[in-house]
Amino acid sequence: MIMTSSTLPNTSEMIARLAELSESSSGITRQFLSPQHREANRLVGSWMETVGMRVREDSIGNIIGRYEGLETDLPAVIIGSHLDTVVNAGKFDGILGVVLAIQCISALYKEKKRCRFPIEVIGFADEEGTRFQSTYLGSKAVAGTFDFTTLSRIDAHGISMQDALLSFGLDPDKIQNAARKANDISAYIELHIEQGPVLEKEDIPAGIVTEIAGAVRFQVTITGTAGHAGTVPIDLRKDALVSACECILSVEEIASKYPKTVGTVGQITVTPGASNVIPGETVFTVDLRAADNEIRQKVEHELISKMRRLCQKRQTKISIKKVHEASSVTCSPRIIKQLQNAFTKGKYKPYCLPSGAGHDAAAMADLTDVGMIFIRCKEGISHNPAESVSEPDMQAGLDILLEFLSVYD
Repeated sequence: MIMTSSTLPNTSEMIARLAELSESSSGITRQFLSPQHREANRLVGSWMETVGMRVREDSIGNIIGRYEGLETDLPAVIIGSHLDTVVNAGKFDGILGVVLAIQCISALYKEKKRCRFPIEVIGFADEEGTRFQSTYLGSKAVAGTFDFTTLSRIDAHGISMQDALLSFGLDPDKIQNAARKANDISAYIELHIEQGPVLEKEDIPAGIVTEIAGAVRFQVTITGTAGHAGTVPIDLRKDALVSACECILSVEEIASKYPKTVGTVGQITVTPGASNVIPGETVFTVDLRAADNEIRQKVEHELISKMRRLCQKRQTKISIKKVHEASSVTCSPRIIKQLQNAFTKGKYKPYCLPSGAGHDAAAMADLTDVGMIFIRCKEGISHNPAESVSEPDMQAGLDILLEFLSVYD
């Protein structure tokens, strides 16, 4: 068992402490620029300081700790993941990667060891995109690819991202200061729960990610004509919800035709929302993901064309707004090879698998070489309060991170 700093809580205690910082008592909800985000940064920053890291918060709200190397002029290795959550989340998604990175530094600090190169740990402010429907905000800012048009995005309470940043104590005009230079960073490593059942099926605690699926998200608005539920004949209706239902079914129908492709409708709102009124407007989201960018774009085109035809047939109007797009990313062969060496050195099977979920590593690939370690989670459950990771598997993640740092060149 690898020992860590006696003044730092253990991994399970750290995760439990972060789980307390939630906007709701049911599951965990911690959104970008919320009071809970502020408390999470303070807590994580205090842990970083405990293990000898120099700590700062950047201009997008990422919390960053730096542990200097023996050769301070060498480019840094960044280990990171995100501190935000979806609504009603579990306690391991993103958070495990940040906590184990700090535990990794703690192990070095306790033994008064340093790598040749500096190590930075980043807790990204927003990966999920829950509040403003725009993902990877923290990592895109670091990678220098932040889309400044998203500052005008409005959350569910009518607050713009720009105003939320100001309320958090950050200056939107200085977001570009978060961007790092490519020659200052040699690699980005992210440890994350798998969010799928493959590692459990293989009966192994961890795996090496080969590629990260691309994704696109839309907000679809269908407008019909609201009317009395009893007086308007079926064949004369322009029912926005019925049109939406046909469109939603086509998401599954079209996505299922292509390999390594999934489609999800996770939100739907019906107006006016009364039992005796024909729906006049329906708004829903579409999330499309595929390992191959060309296939994803083909599915996108086919789906949009079909939804337009369906609405034309029912004499309803459709508006489709793209709110997020990320290309698929191949993890660095150089980093994969060194992760394989670390797995082997730690006596873990170097099993490789793709990621169907998006991760901050996808955004960081625009800045540097990236690699990912997946950790087994019970039944593959994620984005759910039932999310669970065993202590032995968390220890395996810590072992592998330390072995990676020892072999990295």
